[in-house]
Amino acid sequence: MSQDSKKQSSKEQGSKKQHFEESWIATLTHGRYLIDRGNTAEGAPLLVGFHGYGENAERHLEKLRQIPGAEEWLLCAIGALHPFYNTKTGEVIDSWMTKRGREQAIDDNVAYVARVVSEVRRRYRTSDRLVIAGFSQGVAMAYRAAVLTGLRCDGMIALAGDVPADVVDRPVANFPPLLLGRGKLDPWYTEAKMDADLETLGRLEVSVETCLFEGGHDWTPDFWRHAGEFLGRAGATRPSVSRPGT
Repeated sequence: MSQDSKKQSSKEQGSKKQHFEESWIATLTHGRYLIDRGNTAEGAPLLVGFHGYGENAERHLEKLRQIPGAEEWLLCAIGALHPFYNTKTGEVIDSWMTKRGREQAIDDNVAYVARVVSEVRRRYRTSDRLVIAGFSQGVAMAYRAAVLTGLRCDGMIALAGDVPADVVDRPVANFPPLLLGRGKLDPWYTEAKMDADLETLGRLEVSVETCLFEGGHDWTPDFWRHAGEFLGRAGATRPSVSRPGT
């Protein structure tokens, strides 16, 4: 839920300093998500994915489809709320947020994702099994979806993106088992960033499986294979919980 805020600001313009008040107000906007039912029937597990900056739900859905075994999951690719044009191709692409209004955007996105998952589960009658995936900028959204929405998540696939501070800084952060992937030649999600994430996740006692592969800032056959194996384990039957008197 967005928060209204107001602050005094100033901006240098030429030799004059302009003063103004900045305010934020909650408003209604519409999000968009894509579904691929694959070979699923009622009661299928749900795989929800978040695309990177300058991508869109269509591109991400195609990446999810290439995970071995994904056809047995109901696939849901969620589009970011901030579309813009690729100036070279005219394609509509999306961004999850910028540094402006970041706190408000995080709240909006978390509420948006929770609503999408609730609606998808109702419409398609999925099981309670849930895995969340993210690529690049979408990794931060995947962490937020897994930790901040209150959804029970059975696993998370993170490729080429780091852990956001707004998730780590929460008093209680219940992380699911995690597959963390990085291309050895990735210029953005560097070795140092991955090492820092592993240290943070280790401190939080998160179960992490890593995949370091030949490649850059992109999906590769090697990572798809690891993601398929991880997805298979996440889709296994949960251990039963014993109750008093049983």
